[in-house]
Amino acid sequence: MSEDWAARWREGRTGWHEQGGSALLRRYWPALPSGSSVLVPLCGKSVDLLWLARQGYDVTGIELSEIAVQALFAENSLGFETTIEGGLPCYRAGSLPLRVCCGDFFAWSSQRFDALYDRGALVAVDPRDRARYTDHVKSLLHPDAFRMIITLEYEQDKAPGPPWSVPADELLAYWQDLQRAFAHDDLANCPPKFRAAGLTEMLEVVWLSR
Repeated sequence: MSEDWAARWREGRTGWHEQGGSALLRRYWPALPSGSSVLVPLCGKSVDLLWLARQGYDVTGIELSEIAVQALFAENSLGFETTIEGGLPCYRAGSLPLRVCCGDFFAWSSQRFDALYDRGALVAVDPRDRARYTDHVKSLLHPDAFRMIITLEYEQDKAPGPPWSVPADELLAYWQDLQRAFAHDDLANCPPKFRAAGLTEMLEVVWLSR
């Protein structure tokens, strides 16, 4: 997965990237206490990081591709300093409470976080690694941490990921207290390979912790 992810950024195959950020984040993210620490795994160059930081949260993104990390800071004219934190090189913004650490998410360790925002991470992880991924995420969160996870649901046998379909029953096996808050057909905005494979529906689903 690591080599494929890095290759996608090198070759510009990043069809999942939302240029303007996620409208669902802005709609469903709750008003957490100012300064709450938010973990954003496999964040790419998502401007959702900036939105969260501008709400007053202390935001940490983890991203494998240094190309994506550098693009985030360059495209948004953010100054930064580089440090080593949690065993990985990190870019820390000078004007926002934001850092993005670059490297293998599974190799990263840190303090525990107050909240999780996962829009493109779980769906990008190979299904064989999902249990390992969720276990690592749990190790980085406080027991009562708020979680917002956005998944996709589609006929996996018609088209391979990534992004992968994450069935509701599997997700709830990892996070029993999640509630399905919203779902809509997002096929029109998905990579062309899915429509070419004959899919007629791809649900984008918002899950929130109670």
